[in-house]
Amino acid sequence: MTFGFLKAAALATATALATVPAAWAAELEKVSYLFPAPDFLPAFTPFQVARAKGYYEEEGLDVSWAVGKGGADVAKQVAVGNADLGGGIGDTSIIVRPNGLPVKAVALLGGKALVQIVIREDSGAADIAGLKGHPVGVLAFQDTTFYNLLAALSSAGLTRDDVDVRAVGPAGMVQLMISGDLDAIAGTPDWAASIEDAGVPIKIIPINDLFPAMAQAILASDKMIETRPEVVKGFVTATLRGMEDVMTDPAGSAELLEGFLPQFEGKAAMLEDRMRRYTELVYATDEGQTMGAFEADRVQTVMDFYAEAGIISEKLPLDDVYTNAFVGAE
Repeated sequence: MTFGFLKAAALATATALATVPAAWAAELEKVSYLFPAPDFLPAFTPFQVARAKGYYEEEGLDVSWAVGKGGADVAKQVAVGNADLGGGIGDTSIIVRPNGLPVKAVALLGGKALVQIVIREDSGAADIAGLKGHPVGVLAFQDTTFYNLLAALSSAGLTRDDVDVRAVGPAGMVQLMISGDLDAIAGTPDWAASIEDAGVPIKIIPINDLFPAMAQAILASDKMIETRPEVVKGFVTATLRGMEDVMTDPAGSAELLEGFLPQFEGKAAMLEDRMRRYTELVYATDEGQTMGAFEADRVQTVMDFYAEAGIISEKLPLDDVYTNAFVGAE
């Protein structure tokens, strides 16, 4: 993390706090949150909108922000108490809890999957089955992009041996698709947008249509849930308000963030486009589904596949990996 980023984050926090009366600010409860990647990425706009509008302060929280090294690292830091809360994917607790990390997911940021299969139109592959023999990129072999790719391939009767899976890191996911060295990736909506922005026609296949993968999640330790439930509830409530604003007013939210962090300066149009993509592909919930809530059948299906694929060593009770207590669904 660079000094410039830290300075920008500090200025953003100060801006949000400036709207809070001094007496109120003195009473705010301190809580730390660890992002799995740089917080100016489009995937994290719900948090940024909530910060810019002072939603965390309205919940009585003074949040300090930092950046970790992916969801698994965040889960570890949350489990050992180096961070109060953190970000991962809905399946992160399924993966790390069997390894002795007492972490649960406490809110799901969307009713659909974060990861999509993105295929170059000129690759000759029209669907998942058509990827047989083609180079397909994932972030890493110990990452949700890889696990979700395995599930998508399985839905078409394929295994990882049927495609040329390459772990290429975050930069490679976009650059190698643009150069044509990859024919497809298992990636996020903003990566797909960046590839299109470079003039590469693509086809997007939502993994949600093939396998009930999940969106981003907020993680908390068992200890945090037990000892500071009001803090967890307040953080979840503020974040979901930010997500709802992104969904209902992407143009206004993009304008707001353009002036909130230096990384967003002059990027309102880009942010609005990314917000609309996330709303359609990730954030949207089905009728009757509570925003932020996990569905037991969905979590169980993911856990069953991960066990069958050897990704996890054991299946755990669902109550060990998530709770809907903080989104009003229990």
